[in-house]
Amino acid sequence: MAGDTKELLKKVRKIEIKTRGLSNHLFSGEYHSAFKGRGMAFSEVREYQVGDEIRTIDWNVTARFNHPYVKVFDEERELTVMLLMDVSASENFGTINQQKQDLATELCAVLAFSAIQNNDKVGVIFFSDKIEKFIPPKKGRSHILMIIRELIDFKPQNKGTNVAEALRYFTSAIKKKCTAFIISDFMSPGFEAELKIANKKHDIIALRLFDKHEEEFPDLGLISVKDEESGEVIWVNTGDKKVRNAFKVDALRRNANLKDVFSKSGVDAADIGTHESYVKPLMTLFKKRERKR
Repeated sequence: MAGDTKELLKKVRKIEIKTRGLSNHLFSGEYHSAFKGRGMAFSEVREYQVGDEIRTIDWNVTARFNHPYVKVFDEERELTVMLLMDVSASENFGTINQQKQDLATELCAVLAFSAIQNNDKVGVIFFSDKIEKFIPPKKGRSHILMIIRELIDFKPQNKGTNVAEALRYFTSAIKKKCTAFIISDFMSPGFEAELKIANKKHDIIALRLFDKHEEEFPDLGLISVKDEESGEVIWVNTGDKKVRNAFKVDALRRNANLKDVFSKSGVDAADIGTHESYVKPLMTLFKKRERKR
């Protein structure tokens, strides 16, 4: 057991070093710009200085004193960030560089470190087709390390996925408006109604994890494919072009439906593949949010 704990701590440390570095160098500014300012309290004015944002100029005071003045804001918003993490069996799928589960763990860690650098609280909901575990939001590095340890070592009781269930629980558990990232492959029964309700109260971002080979079969001849969630094994002839095309069409339709659900619910979303670095899709998402502000 001691060896296991040592191994686990080594993994935690490795993820901390990588993701903390990313948060420091890449994401902290972007994260701050993309998520700050939900509740800005205007406190006073001061004279304009070079480099101040034009949009903070108080035109009334400026007109009165014939000299530019800017509004000073107190960022009263201490954000709460919730990570809704899919720990179902389909997250164990990954054929190229890493499993979706590994990718989800790193994403959660990066977001958690970005959040605490921003002085935000972070909490986690692990879900399969039920709520597996709830870690209430708190601040601080030791809290984040505990979250990473859980992310690496968590063994879910159930194998299925139910995003609606996770959203229902989240909406009732977190009363104050927060920012929530749902990290999942979204291979789940319908959840549009729950997503709309949750996004009216909170600010929700969907990070869809996928593996290329869930969307496009390579020509490997006759192969057995196991559904991780149901345990069912079927034989598929990947040598047949029609079979490969049907598989691809099905995946494209599923993804288009999902995009539609996100846009109808007003939810920002990003697709992140196991074959690529998550840095670019995250940066693109943050920058898109900055532009929308």
